[in-house]
Amino acid sequence: MEYAASQAADMRILRGTGIEAERDLPFAGLHLLLHKYLDRIDQLPCAQAAALSAAFGFSLPDKKDFDSASVRFVSGLAVLTMLADLAEERPLLCLIDDAHWLDYESAEALLFAARRLEAEGVVILFAARELHAPRFPASGVDDLRVSPLDAEAAADLLSNDAGDLPGYVRQQILSQSDGNPLALRELAVAQREGHLVPDPYGIGRLPTHSRILRSFADRVAALPSSTQDAILVAATAGICDSGVILETAQKLGATAKDLEMAERKDLVTVDGGVLVFRHPLIRAAVYQYAPLNRRTQAHLALAETFAGRGDADRRAWHLATATTGPDEEIAAALEASAEHSRSRGSYSTVAAAYERAAWLSPEAAQRGRRLLAAAEAALEAGQLDRADALTEQSCDLHQDAQGLVDRAMVRATTASWRGSPLTAHQIWIDAAAAIAERVPNHASYMLFHAVEAAWIAADFEAVRRSAELAEEWGLERADRVRAMARVVAGMNNHADGSMSDAVSAIRQLMDLSGAADELSPQSAVRIVWWLLILGDHVAARDMVERLIKQCRETGAMGVLPRALGLLSKAQLYAGEHRDAVATASEALRIAGDIGKNLVLTGVPISVMAQIAAVEGDQERCHELVVDASPGMKYGLIVLEGMLGLLDMGLGRYEAVVQRLKPLVAGDHAMDVLPVVPDLIEAAVRTGAPEVGVAPTEWFGQYAEHTGQSWARGVALRCEALLADDAHAEALFQQALQAHRDKGARPFEQARTELLYGEWLRRNRRRVDARVQLRSAMVTFERIGAKPWIGRTETELRATGEAPSPGTDHDGLLERLTPQELQVVRLAATGLTNRDIGGHLFLSPRTVGYHLYKAYPKLGVSSRGELARLDLSA
Repeated sequence: MEYAASQAADMRILRGTGIEAERDLPFAGLHLLLHKYLDRIDQLPCAQAAALSAAFGFSLPDKKDFDSASVRFVSGLAVLTMLADLAEERPLLCLIDDAHWLDYESAEALLFAARRLEAEGVVILFAARELHAPRFPASGVDDLRVSPLDAEAAADLLSNDAGDLPGYVRQQILSQSDGNPLALRELAVAQREGHLVPDPYGIGRLPTHSRILRSFADRVAALPSSTQDAILVAATAGICDSGVILETAQKLGATAKDLEMAERKDLVTVDGGVLVFRHPLIRAAVYQYAPLNRRTQAHLALAETFAGRGDADRRAWHLATATTGPDEEIAAALEASAEHSRSRGSYSTVAAAYERAAWLSPEAAQRGRRLLAAAEAALEAGQLDRADALTEQSCDLHQDAQGLVDRAMVRATTASWRGSPLTAHQIWIDAAAAIAERVPNHASYMLFHAVEAAWIAADFEAVRRSAELAEEWGLERADRVRAMARVVAGMNNHADGSMSDAVSAIRQLMDLSGAADELSPQSAVRIVWWLLILGDHVAARDMVERLIKQCRETGAMGVLPRALGLLSKAQLYAGEHRDAVATASEALRIAGDIGKNLVLTGVPISVMAQIAAVEGDQERCHELVVDASPGMKYGLIVLEGMLGLLDMGLGRYEAVVQRLKPLVAGDHAMDVLPVVPDLIEAAVRTGAPEVGVAPTEWFGQYAEHTGQSWARGVALRCEALLADDAHAEALFQQALQAHRDKGARPFEQARTELLYGEWLRRNRRRVDARVQLRSAMVTFERIGAKPWIGRTETELRATGEAPSPGTDHDGLLERLTPQELQVVRLAATGLTNRDIGGHLFLSPRTVGYHLYKAYPKLGVSSRGELARLDLSA
């Protein structure tokens, strides 16, 4: 790190460090890094400024504008913007040492920014230990593992730093250091100061880490007792504020001269009011080797100092650390601290505070309640193992109805996110049975989710049983549970359901959900999904675009990737494939930032796989399926259907029948509904039209009861394929008429035109065939459906018309990357780079970089010219 700093003479340098005592204090590490530039927060976009102010505790987030769970995410964007703004003045180097001790929220915000650095002129270097330290997971950031020095390099370093030591002593140090540069230097210092006894036989050799720690402890023990007290306060404080440390040290009889002595002994450095230990092992040695009574006195003195400064959170933590037995007053103070942290989006800290408060609680019921609150916070932080462990600890302590509900929610959610929906289903069922008589409304809620979990797991008997339980128990809201079960049975073509009943049940559930403008984001996502099941991608898109706007404005990051995934599906159906890829990519990016799970990633992955199938990109399609398979145990049928679509475009009709026939006939029919027309067409082309009869009837029922014109067009196309020539043409013509109504799906319309053109050509009506084939070609070219373009070209040649020479299948927008496309579209509306960055979670400078790359591809030189281009998909 020092070498990097020495090579950055022309750069502004920001330094930060992770501090073990601050690991449970949200945004402490980030505050240390940015403390000199806090006055610039007000220059950030409003939402980012509000989030960062809330993160640092300067203000509380307005719940009308912010979902507290989103403060962390938007804070990361604020950090990216602030660093980019600083780099506008001068290239910026950020050095974060001991990153393994960063608090969770600071690490998350800094890694969010680091993953998005492109053209900002910002470099972020993290240094973290792997041994004797917590993990520092930094996915998406390049890493360089520093290996031990080889024997020759270690000897050279030691000779340079400690050439005055006898050769046999240097040899012992080389042997005990294992190539660790710090060990080489510190063991040499310890030997000079008489704290290391040469042991030529190497008997009783300690691990390098322990010996270095011991050498530091010996150096501290040689200091005057008042100096030891001063640096013990510094080691205990959890902050680097030299004013706080000195004020507290004076309570123990130390003075500023003691801190000066510690600095002269090269144990600490003090610069600009910030006191930092020269190495974290020094701090560890000071604290670890201090007697328990002195550590307790330091914590109590610090609690008094923080109380005088109005810092209730740090006061509570120091009191808690100094306390060894139950104390309800301190437990309550920690609970208040936890709720303050919740308002800042710091769920990891909420979990830690509630857990510590629980073990300080004298009463079992309070202990159980706080453990469960800690478990819920751990779940929000994505710490599934911790959430499960805390929930288990609360079981015998918190047995009221609300405790059972909350415990079931945590356990079922962790099971679902781990890809075990059947386990989640059983958890919901057991909890519902336990509270059905006491709180029937909660039991209805649980059975509703039990049906959803069983549906995901494809355990349809469990779906039916859940609905029966709602009836048996006489629950007031049993109709909702029963409606969900009707949707499952009807949409999957089961014997105990019907398509008409399923559609009716979905509409009933939508009506019961309330007015659209009063829905929570989670409920709104569910309505959008139901609209897509009903085939109404137009209404779904309208609703989800409003929801996404709300999510971006309020920072509701937990819902945003799901909403983006559903938008990408609506864009796909509308024929806007490039937009769909860009939106799905953004959904996956954000899901990666907040914790991937099937709920967040399943839809965008399936959308990208479907587009790859339409484009005939075999490698990409198979890659998406294979990469998703480990985490999509219960979602693979959808992706298997996409492989069938790929085979369809490539003319592998027998493979289509072999792949799709068992899927369509199975219990998961709804998952493969979009590719039912592929099975029907492939069956006809392989001379087995009888295979397509039942699927055609079932898809026709879907089209009839949903009332969607595009679906009616596809159903009529399927009927035309099975009809004789005397009836086929009328069906094709009716299909095309239906396709032209509102809510058309261009790819499906083009396929109908292609099939009708083929039929006309076979019936020697070449001129009429060309009309249909040319229209299909326009759509296939626009969406880049290369296999379908090839099929259409073949048909056109068969009519005697060669495709136009030099036809460019790559339109203007095809030259742009998905991110460039998003940026230029927003720029064309007049948004500034900063506004665009806020929408797409990029820095303004990166937005400018994407525009710089996009302009020559589009043949323009300014954003003003973008408004004159047709940037629609």
